[in-house]
Amino acid sequence: MVSGPVGVGGLAGVQILPMGERALLAEVDSVAEVLALGAALATAPIAGIGDLVPAACTVLVPFDPAQIAAASVRAWIERAWSGRATVEGTNASGARSPTGAVVLDITYEGPDLAETAELLGLGPGELAERHERAEWTVAFTGFAPGFGYLTSPAWTFNVPRLDSPRTRVPVGAVGLAGGFSGAYPRETPGGWRLIGTTSASLFDPSAARPALLSPGDRVRFRRAASGAAARAEAVATEVERPEASVPPLSAPHAPVAIEVLESGLLATVQDLGRVGHASIGVARSGALDRGALRIANRLVGNPEGAAAVEVAMGGFRAVAERDVWMAVTGGFGPVAIDGRPVDVYEAHEWRRGSELRIGWLEHGARAYLAVRGGIEAVRAADGGHGGSVLGSLSTDTLARLGPDPLRAGARLVLGRSPQTPVPPLDVAPWGPPPDELELELARGPREAWFEASALRLLFEAVWTVSGDADRVGVRLGGPELVRTTAGELPSEGMVPGALQVPPGGRPTVLLADGPVTGGYPVIAVVTEASIDALGQARPGSRIRFRHARP
Repeated sequence: MVSGPVGVGGLAGVQILPMGERALLAEVDSVAEVLALGAALATAPIAGIGDLVPAACTVLVPFDPAQIAAASVRAWIERAWSGRATVEGTNASGARSPTGAVVLDITYEGPDLAETAELLGLGPGELAERHERAEWTVAFTGFAPGFGYLTSPAWTFNVPRLDSPRTRVPVGAVGLAGGFSGAYPRETPGGWRLIGTTSASLFDPSAARPALLSPGDRVRFRRAASGAAARAEAVATEVERPEASVPPLSAPHAPVAIEVLESGLLATVQDLGRVGHASIGVARSGALDRGALRIANRLVGNPEGAAAVEVAMGGFRAVAERDVWMAVTGGFGPVAIDGRPVDVYEAHEWRRGSELRIGWLEHGARAYLAVRGGIEAVRAADGGHGGSVLGSLSTDTLARLGPDPLRAGARLVLGRSPQTPVPPLDVAPWGPPPDELELELARGPREAWFEASALRLLFEAVWTVSGDADRVGVRLGGPELVRTTAGELPSEGMVPGALQVPPGGRPTVLLADGPVTGGYPVIAVVTEASIDALGQARPGSRIRFRHARP
């Protein structure tokens, strides 16, 4: 298999597995051990470590290879595991656990209450009583920002999920699945059995503590009067949710500079994404082709991470409301201002009242439109504002964070122009994104779940990007990768570039909007050097994988 930075192994009781070249996965035997290991890691931080992601039986430990070697990260995990018993009372995010529990008021009137009680051999009232009497702990978050997987030693039931998941689970629904309970922070599809409702504000990205429930927190449910709305205070005895100390939505009085006339298939605002929030279920998001975004910003004199427009497949039109400078990079297709063709990968003056058109892309999947000053906010056609969320203006299409996808009538608010002039020339080697890609793979944590033939096929086959490709992930067509291990994998931390293999055997590669945890085994991970190229893959593109260089 792929040469990697660290092999499989570890001390007794913990197995340390590679998750690509920029993360390790520490696997233990239980949720309790996950909490203990996460707490031990959080109390002895070292430079170069990213946001820890606890899950059912694992802790994902991302790291920056430029700051710390994988072997040093492994040694740090082993020290934490050896000393885990000395850090009782600490949660996995590093905060000292409160003496009181977060209290969620609940009405036990869920649509699945009676059927679930019957499955467990209980009456509905007894099920509700046992659920309320248990003291729960947030084992990990995932699925959606702020969705806490709650576990309790007093809850000994294993509840099967619904045979057919609901297409709509309302916000605040409290459900059961496996040995877990949880409350939905937003409306979403879901297969958990719903037994009640809480009106607690479980996730508020504008708050200083966005997720009400963090790994390691203790939680109690308190029964509200039957038929009454669940008026959840959702405040711990010693934990209050502080008000956000942030400016209002970005620059509501700043001059608007760009009006969208046509958005094409999908146009979103993207920067380099959100970092440091994976432990509460928030993905990185951001531009899928970060190199193209950086170059577009450099061409107009912006900081490389300034927010720009990511245009999927083309078909975008906009008009300038004042004189600005712009550049288009990434996918290759016709670009014109007032019908006059202009070159990509060059800065151009875009005069007030002129219309910019990015035609349908001939090569690649995403073009990037950077405007001098960078985008600071979006004013929707209905008058709504979209500003920075958790430090980023990126639109996360899965979690629905950040501004909505752009529509006709949306107006883009630009920031102040940089003090430095537009560079007279910023030459960057470029060419149209190829239709055939060769991508590097580093080791995944679950390669042992697959037959040896699957590992060979992964590198010998030519894979095809299916029509099921978006900002969340890319499903590949090709031969079946046969497993040797059957059954479900408990949820574990994921990274962009992870090749998840569902039971059908065809891999899906997670991209920037992908979930932070997942339950399909990861056979390998696209390297950091290759993942931008994957962001330009379009349906029908062919992909070959090769081993990452050591």
